[in-house]
Amino acid sequence: MTTLANFPITAKWPPQHPERLQLYSLPTPNGVKVSIALEETGLAYEPHLVSFDRNDQTSPEFLSLNPNNKIPAILDPDGPGGAPLALFESGAILLYLAEKSGQLLPADPAARWHTTQWLMFQMGGLGPMFGQVGFFVKFAGKDYEDKRPRDRYVAEAKRLLGVLDRHLADRAWMMGDAYTIADIAIWPWIRTLKVFYQADELVGLGECHNVGRVLEAFLARPAVQRGLNVPLRT
Repeated sequence: MTTLANFPITAKWPPQHPERLQLYSLPTPNGVKVSIALEETGLAYEPHLVSFDRNDQTSPEFLSLNPNNKIPAILDPDGPGGAPLALFESGAILLYLAEKSGQLLPADPAARWHTTQWLMFQMGGLGPMFGQVGFFVKFAGKDYEDKRPRDRYVAEAKRLLGVLDRHLADRAWMMGDAYTIADIAIWPWIRTLKVFYQADELVGLGECHNVGRVLEAFLARPAVQRGLNVPLRT
């Protein structure tokens, strides 16, 4: 019988509650997607901090769970068929948690696919492009004299924000009245663009009034407020 003890990652991060879903993460935009989803669904979980300062993400134990050495990753002791399931990639994890809990994903097949398309919009567009803006505004790229690379990503970030703003003109959430994993994927990245990268003026976030409205509603949710601080940094 396979148990959590069969997974090498548990040697580095021993579970105190092996019956709970194990979360290996850091409170980054991708990391908090999963902690927020867990808080929203009420699924029992145990968080473990993957410290970039200690290069935990490149340790053999973490690589045994995610060979791509990125957070977040999960280990569910009660996966499909009751067997443990290891999973990485935040989008895949959001889909899994929604399926497991029966929440945050519409039951109607067409609406499920529309939710998934906006999840992919974040995974393939918002995340990578906003991350590049952050590199050129907050990290080493800010010292580059040639601003053409920065301006390319700024222009794309503005375009993507425009797509969002127009979509939300008559909607409370990405799927209308239904709050879904598409929102949980998107809004941590909008928050990071403003709060961490401090690039909101550069990309014209203040001009996207619908985006600002929904971001405010997202951040007001109690589960979001809790999930943004998981795992606690030590």
